[in-house]
Amino acid sequence: MGGFEPRRVPRFERGSFRLPEPVTRIGRGELGGKAAGLVLIRDLISAELRASQFESVEVYVPKMVVVTTDVFDALIERNSLLELALSDLEDERLAQAFLSAELPAEIVGDLRAIVEEVHSPLAIRSSSLLEDALLRPFAGVYETKMVPNNQPDADARFRRLVEAIKFVYASTYYGAAKSYVRATEKTIADEKMAVIIQEVVGRRYNDRFYPEVSGVGRSYNYFPAKGVDPRDGVVNLALGLGKTIVDGGTSWIYSPARPTAPPPFGSAREMLRNTQLDFWAVNMGPPPAYDPITETEYLVKADLSAADYDGTLRFAASTYDPQRDRVVPGTSSAGPRVLDFAPLLAYGEFPVNSLVRELLSIGERALGEAVEIEFALTFPRQGSAGARFGFLQLRPMLVSGEDLELTEDELERSDLLLASDRVMGNGVVEGIHDVVYVKPDTFEARFTREIAAELETFNRSLLDQRRPYLLIGFGR
Repeated sequence: MGGFEPRRVPRFERGSFRLPEPVTRIGRGELGGKAAGLVLIRDLISAELRASQFESVEVYVPKMVVVTTDVFDALIERNSLLELALSDLEDERLAQAFLSAELPAEIVGDLRAIVEEVHSPLAIRSSSLLEDALLRPFAGVYETKMVPNNQPDADARFRRLVEAIKFVYASTYYGAAKSYVRATEKTIADEKMAVIIQEVVGRRYNDRFYPEVSGVGRSYNYFPAKGVDPRDGVVNLALGLGKTIVDGGTSWIYSPARPTAPPPFGSAREMLRNTQLDFWAVNMGPPPAYDPITETEYLVKADLSAADYDGTLRFAASTYDPQRDRVVPGTSSAGPRVLDFAPLLAYGEFPVNSLVRELLSIGERALGEAVEIEFALTFPRQGSAGARFGFLQLRPMLVSGEDLELTEDELERSDLLLASDRVMGNGVVEGIHDVVYVKPDTFEARFTREIAAELETFNRSLLDQRRPYLLIGFGR
């Protein structure tokens, strides 16, 4: 999707952010994979989603402006950043160099116009050419930064926006991104970055701004539970910003074909301990210490008591009853909250699961592949209209069509390196030259940083030699 035709997206006109058109562009270059996916899903929602089936939920793409790839090229060229960007300079110093660079003067007025029109939080998101490539998806490799955009001074809001854009640009050349590219058939010179400036889905609650539910849905489940078809898909739900899910934090995981299936916990107490206990939000309160090269500069993490105080657990939580050692759906009684999303999944107060399944199906038909979507929801306050479902991303998934079966004889071969009757995933990877592993008998958690540095040495050397390898380590 990275080569999506940008002319289908109208040019940004100052004063237009509040007009009905949800997507506009600054620049004449390409939109990048993430932005192209959002333009596609905008069209699909209009053409294929049966609104009558989901009357209580409004599905929309949050307003956004795409700064196209030619602006990125101009920044690199006019500030002579390419040699520095391609060097082995550490991420922090590279980010500082980008922050010191000047954006192309011809777009500055447009960026200033955005913050003069908008006073709610903005997400500055990467949308590179390679980011949503099917065979080597770059999702999660680059940075996103959210800004509260609530300072009374337009100059301050403009500075924060510009810093965030430069921060995302710099992440194109961070060490992790370079290593990822080097492991593919591409080079870092193939990459170009567009940036999405998008309204954050959510509401303000005291000094926090966040959606009541964030989610990631996949139409194919690489790791299905016993008796579940991989093509039934899988969904992760979380309270607050989707960073919880994207970063691999604790979230509620279920099959959209079986939303009311019993959770994989041995007891209610175990469920209480192993479900989401905190959440991310945009900090709308007093400004934090100035730290423009940190992704979470304007984010705050809060526990469930804060959400209970905000009144945002109505559709997300159940309550633990310690006397009966059971979880009671809803939040009408006092007690510890359990984020199991029962009001939505078990009682269907809004048809969120049906909507997710429909959107996954629409995405699959459009791309001809299994897909992953990201979304965020807000629910009606007293006297307001229905729920709002903000569609945040559509990207393809790589799913092998190969059937792999192993016989007992193959699992007992004399030259077998490793075998197990409990595995996650299925497939074939050929061409592995080396195995790098952390020795379990000498591993000590207190030396994790030193071990990581040593692994980076192996990683760099083997990538330089173009020797694909298998890494075996401990946890996350």
